[in-house]
Amino acid sequence: MKSAAVLGVVGMCLGFQANAADLAPSFVFESIDGGRYDTAAWRGKPVLVVNSASMCGYTPQYADLQALSDLYGEKAVILAVPSNDFNQELASEAEVKEFCDLNYELTLPMTTIQHVAKGAVHPFYAWVRDSQGFEPGWNFNKVLIGPDGEFVQAWGSNAKPMGAVKAKMDEVIAAGG
Repeated sequence: MKSAAVLGVVGMCLGFQANAADLAPSFVFESIDGGRYDTAAWRGKPVLVVNSASMCGYTPQYADLQALSDLYGEKAVILAVPSNDFNQELASEAEVKEFCDLNYELTLPMTTIQHVAKGAVHPFYAWVRDSQGFEPGWNFNKVLIGPDGEFVQAWGSNAKPMGAVKAKMDEVIAAGG
C-alpha cells in the first residue's frame, strides 16, 4: 500500500515536471520600432506569435491580425515576427515597417526580421520546435501561448486569424486568460 502511494506521488511529481517543461520561458524580441519586447511582461494574457512576410500570398492576414489586436486590446497580445526564411520578406526592417504602415496601418507589436525555421532560429521558435515539435513550414504560421506561459495550439498558414484562431483565443480569454 505504501509503495503504491509513493509511486503515485512520484508519478504526480514527474507529471508536474513534464507540464512545467511545456511552459514557455521568457523570451526577448527586438522591436522593429527600437527597444525590446520581453514576453515576461505579457504573462497573464494569451500571446499569439505569427511569423510573417511582406511579399507572401498570406500577407493580407495582417489586416485580420490587426483586427484581433484591436478587438482584444489589453486582454491579449498579437506579435508579428517578420522572417525571410521562405524568401518573401523585404530586405530591411525599415522597408518592412513602411510596407506594413502604408498597407495595413499596423499598430500591433512587431519584431525585427528573425529566423523562425532556418539557420540560427530565434529562441522562441527553437523552444516551440524542441518542446512541441512545431516548426513553421511557411509564412503566417501561428503559435498561441496561454496566459501562464503554456503552449496552447499552433496553426499553419491557412488558418484564418478571424476563424479558428479567434475561436481558440476567445476560449482562452473566457477561461480567465
